[in-house]
Amino acid sequence: MKAKALVLERQNELALREIELPGEVGPDDVRISMHTVGICGSDIHYYTHGRIGPFVVEAPMVLGHEGAGTVTEVGANVKALAPGDRVCMEPGIPDATSRASKLGMYNVDPAVRFWATPPIHGCLTPEVIHPAAFTFKLPDSVSFAEGAMVEPFAVGMQAVVKAKLQPGDTCVVTGCGPIGLMVALAALASGASRVVISDVVDDKLAIAAGYKGLIPVNVAHESLTERVTELTGEGWGADVVFEASGSPRVYDDALACVRPGGVMVLVGMPVEKVSFDVVLAQTKEVRIETVFRYANVYDRAIELIASGKVNLKPLIAETFDFDQSVAAFDRAVEARPTDVKLQIRVAADERH
Repeated sequence: MKAKALVLERQNELALREIELPGEVGPDDVRISMHTVGICGSDIHYYTHGRIGPFVVEAPMVLGHEGAGTVTEVGANVKALAPGDRVCMEPGIPDATSRASKLGMYNVDPAVRFWATPPIHGCLTPEVIHPAAFTFKLPDSVSFAEGAMVEPFAVGMQAVVKAKLQPGDTCVVTGCGPIGLMVALAALASGASRVVISDVVDDKLAIAAGYKGLIPVNVAHESLTERVTELTGEGWGADVVFEASGSPRVYDDALACVRPGGVMVLVGMPVEKVSFDVVLAQTKEVRIETVFRYANVYDRAIELIASGKVNLKPLIAETFDFDQSVAAFDRAVEARPTDVKLQIRVAADERH
């Protein structure tokens, strides 16, 4: 079927136009009327660079993978969802028979089909078809805007799960961008007593300062390791350090901040190889974990938001109408430090 969508024609060229998209609802699928879609850093990277690693835009592609909407049709086998249900969607569809999926690590399945990752179309279009197994009902207390934030928050949830965070832990997050903030909020909601979050931009850190339990540190003016030492005493260090900046310059600080026997979780993705002090990690017996997207955390992410333990609303900087999609992406390219999350409202109404 043909549908209007935000299409990345090629590097640096966006168009809001009709494009041929799948239209048939399979027996295990649902049809969803899209309401709100968030703009992710990967969407912007494809727009400005035309590629991320081995994933290259070689044909027109619909952008967007952070979405929420309303179910309008269900397949014959679908029992858990019904027309009218408000939902958000996990955008990666793995091969259920793959070895990775059988291990419960479907996020690293090489065959995963992920929205807005070439050549798979994303969800910035009025209607999408998606497997019911990766479509999650939103509680009444969770808005469409918050539902569209579940996807990035799930990255934070995955980081906390991989850390095996314990109640009362002191944590450090390096990088106060959208994902760094999601990691920090997930850590607080999972029982961290306090989270030190670092960056070099005061505007970003000011947003973090609005949350009780987050301790902002501008590393352009203050030593992160000294601040962590001051908080933990005797040069001990943090129980968990999450690296969420992707900056190659932060690894020495991040490793220095981990206590002996602590955990370092690598969330940010550097564009180039980085140097790493293996010996220091060994002498501390630091456990190192890595994160790639998420697996089996969407339902818990939604429940934390619904419970009120995680408030993502202050992170939404502005919402654009669907017809303003190109302008919204151009605003996102500006990377204003106060713009944690920009969203596009695909639906005509503003309910929820």
